[in-house]
Amino acid sequence: MSSKKPPIVIGITGMPGAGKDTVREIVREYGFPVIVMGDEVRAEAARRNLEPTPENLGKVMLQIRAEEGPEVLARRCIPKIKALDAEVVIVDGLRSLHEVRAFRREFPRFRVIAIHASPKTRFKRLLKRGRSDDPKDWETFYARDQRELSVGIGEVIAIADHMIINEGSIEHLKREIRRVIRRVIEDEQAGPECGSYG
Repeated sequence: MSSKKPPIVIGITGMPGAGKDTVREIVREYGFPVIVMGDEVRAEAARRNLEPTPENLGKVMLQIRAEEGPEVLARRCIPKIKALDAEVVIVDGLRSLHEVRAFRREFPRFRVIAIHASPKTRFKRLLKRGRSDDPKDWETFYARDQRELSVGIGEVIAIADHMIINEGSIEHLKREIRRVIRRVIEDEQAGPECGSYG
């Protein structure tokens, strides 16, 4: 029987435009693999021959949860995490406590980092980013926020082990991400005394 410790799995959550893309950029500097939960939704939309618009991706996200259970995306990502055989893995896009529980069942060293920014700040960022699934107006942005909240993302943000407020410069965000990632890894390697929610 292997004595190898299970991986440290760090789940990233936050509303659209909060700064999760920057988190992915920073953790790749460390060489940690990143699993993007939203890629599962985009892949499912492609299988259903749907364009990756905000409306279509939102509908697909809700449909597959209704069809296969609220933790479906976590279940699809778990084998990919195990196949990586890495010491630290980042999972981007946590949206519900069901997903948090599914990951914690498989990975006892699972921690959540939330990135938070105001709606006004996030809307400006998404307009500037202009990805195909980004909203082009406030109404679409608001509808997307409501859809995310209906799935349970607010609860995940509320129980996060660490919170990063992202209202300032990109340099400030990068410093905070590096600080928190280091802290999570050091705490887990030291053997944390406290458990987590979920």
